[in-house]
Amino acid sequence: MPTNMTDGDLLLRLEPAVEENLRRHIEEAEDWHPHDFAPWDEGKNFAFLGGEDWAPEQSHLSDVEILSATVGVLVADNLPAYHRELARALTGLGAWWKWTGRWTSEENRQAIVLRDYLVLTRAVDPVALERVRMEEMTKGYDAPSLHVLDIVAHFAIDEAAAALRNTNTVALGGDPVLATILTKIAADDALQSRFYANVVTEGFAVVPDQTMRAIVDRITGFAIPVVDLPSKANSTEALKEAGIYDDDQQRDKVFKPLLAAWNVFGRDDLGDEGKKARDELAHLA
Repeated sequence: MPTNMTDGDLLLRLEPAVEENLRRHIEEAEDWHPHDFAPWDEGKNFAFLGGEDWAPEQSHLSDVEILSATVGVLVADNLPAYHRELARALTGLGAWWKWTGRWTSEENRQAIVLRDYLVLTRAVDPVALERVRMEEMTKGYDAPSLHVLDIVAHFAIDEAAAALRNTNTVALGGDPVLATILTKIAADDALQSRFYANVVTEGFAVVPDQTMRAIVDRITGFAIPVVDLPSKANSTEALKEAGIYDDDQQRDKVFKPLLAAWNVFGRDDLGDEGKKARDELAHLA
């Protein structure tokens, strides 16, 4: 068994697992549609078409719900940049390419339903939201170039974190329609995380030390996406203060379940380098 493999070799070696998990993902994913969850009867024209422009008193959501939904739409709306980064690293093979398209189309669905909901219900200032959305899209998703195993490990973590943020917002017991939307999105996020996590598992079967190193590096350097909110507040700090996502939840509900799924601390297939890397995660055992 090789100690390390190039990205090109890994793309070929892992493609059967990608194809298998893509098929499973499609079979298990719920086929839901954004238009079903948009409260069209609440919508009305803005001043440009003879109606009334937005005012703060029109919103019926709590500040926490507005925060969570706004972060959600801004993160998901950056899908062209996500797609570009993934396509650059994973292009050239059928199953990888199909997954990249599937995943980013699901992200697009999330952005559509959240934005429609926020604008129709006048939950947020649509001008401020559009301005910051344009800023986020122009800035793009900024991440260092990663190798294949780093990519799949990162997004296994990232999607698990997204599912947790949405689930925690639902648990607030606020607006029922928004809760339904976020429940659908959280289910998508969880399935997406499972896809990536399963590919990581296959990585252990191929190059265990290299896979362990990728996991350690991604956990050590992990941070949830930061977006510039319309209020210019720091989104990470705002989510923490609202109880939606913080370091303790990240450790206990994101990192530890994934490490358990990968049997990180019970593996007996690691060489010296893999064991040395695993030792860096001893605080999460």
